[in-house]
Amino acid sequence: MNPAEEYILKQPEPKRSILLHLRAVVEVVVPEVSMKYKWGIPCFYVDKFPICYFNAPSKKNYVDIAFWTSAHLTKYIEIMVTEKRKVVKSLRFASLEEIDDSILTEVLQEVYSHREKGFYKRN
Repeated sequence: MNPAEEYILKQPEPKRSILLHLRAVVEVVVPEVSMKYKWGIPCFYVDKFPICYFNAPSKKNYVDIAFWTSAHLTKYIEIMVTEKRKVVKSLRFASLEEIDDSILTEVLQEVYSHREKGFYKRN
């Protein structure tokens, strides 16, 4: 088992179920994605381009799926969380029921379409 899988499976419920569901959706929407373990969390890449990462803070009751290219995103940014971050935005879930797969799919498709763009939006 790789460290990213271990990170997911060691989480308490409902975080484990949320992370497993998010992983499944990411892998269906972006089939060529690979999950790596960087900075102590699962990170998803297509080739050398980052797509998203998962974070399940131990002292919080939620899971974030965060997007590096969020400066380029236009869909659902009004529901994304930017708390204490300058560029990265995330979708945050405290339960499986909060996940809207259609929204998540649209966001992942948009993130994938911007994968070769930089972290910051340049004019």
